[in-house]
Amino acid sequence: MQTALPKGSKKLMNAWAFYDWANSVYSLVIASAIFPIYYGALFKIKGDIHIDAFGMTFKNSALISFVTATAFLVVAFISPLLSGISDYVGNKKSFLKFFCYLGAFSSIGLYWFELEQIYISLMFYFFGLIGFWGSLVFYNSYLPDVAFSEQQDRLSAKGYSLGYIGSVVLLLFNLAMVMKPKLFGITGTEGEAAMKAMRYSFISVGVWWILFAQYTFHYLPKGNRDNKITKSVFFNGFKELKKVWNLLGENIRLKRYLYSFFVYSMAVQTFMLAATYFGEQEVSWESDSQRTTGLIICILLIQLVAVAGAMLTSRAANKFGNIKTLIFINFIWITLCGAAYLIITPVQFYVVASLVGLVMGGIQALSRSTYSKLLPETKDTASFFSFYDVAEKISIVIGMGIFAFIDQLTGSMRNAIVFLALFFVIGVVRLFKVPKE
Repeated sequence: MQTALPKGSKKLMNAWAFYDWANSVYSLVIASAIFPIYYGALFKIKGDIHIDAFGMTFKNSALISFVTATAFLVVAFISPLLSGISDYVGNKKSFLKFFCYLGAFSSIGLYWFELEQIYISLMFYFFGLIGFWGSLVFYNSYLPDVAFSEQQDRLSAKGYSLGYIGSVVLLLFNLAMVMKPKLFGITGTEGEAAMKAMRYSFISVGVWWILFAQYTFHYLPKGNRDNKITKSVFFNGFKELKKVWNLLGENIRLKRYLYSFFVYSMAVQTFMLAATYFGEQEVSWESDSQRTTGLIICILLIQLVAVAGAMLTSRAANKFGNIKTLIFINFIWITLCGAAYLIITPVQFYVVASLVGLVMGGIQALSRSTYSKLLPETKDTASFFSFYDVAEKISIVIGMGIFAFIDQLTGSMRNAIVFLALFFVIGVVRLFKVPKE
């Protein structure tokens, strides 16, 4: 029987961080790169960007945005519910495993994604999102269990680094499959072979996720408490959120900052989730093969630039202050929304994507650290960060919902992208209202 490793041990912390290596392939390979291209290609084969589903005729990008928003709404609801239960009962590993396998097998299920069976296809996509984001709730909650406070910043960064490296390794492998399918024994015409390669990449994500997660599962503490779930325990997570909401009334700086974060986060997350769909649909590529390789290379470029962007943002915050730096970054995002409306050529898309990468990593990292700095003196930081995560998920739901509605109503993602600029403007106005003291 495996002896439980002590908190702070190197082996235990490495095992925790390695889950990032396992699951980050989903967010990069499926959510950001391969699946949006595959999804768009199916409609090109069909010869129409519209599809009948749920008793309506949807534009393809609007449909996937609505499904994404719904998935985040479910995650926002179940996160405090399940985290409250798992903390009391002490079986976080069981929840982590469940969502890991749900996401991984749903990723494999995308191999059978076809427009002719749109409902079951969207179900695989929907549960893949639920599995990925649901598992992160419990993965993140393990951090204070495996590392002491002085170790947590470094360990969190290590997990992020491992996730970045692992996801890029698999994406490069998948890119090779898509560009040179014959080298991997994938037959058919150029277009057919590329589509097969993309479907095989979905399987590779699920297998990678399950396989490498076993190292994490082997060493993470199981937790054995004999507490039974009662009605009060069932709603513990929501009680914690309510407690944080009440405490916000006593902290004007934190409350005003959260209002701003909630608004501009709608635009940031929506922009990033819709970027590949936008590039696939709105940019004038010379051929289907150029579109596929161009978009994947662009995603890799964003990942590389985002690391440098996060470092530059951190230095700027140290020199000018967090709020001033966030205001400046929001102004850059406003400019990028306007530039995105005018994009036509692949070169223009690459330039804007590089700038997006520069401010993407920066605004996410700085937003979270700013929130951390504004927290009151308390030992109950987990409840405050749970509130932060739920606020972020709800902002994604609203942002993606509005984006999808405008895309569906006007028939153009360009109009929807421009509308996101309004959220950044409101975010800037709210940031100016955050008191200095």
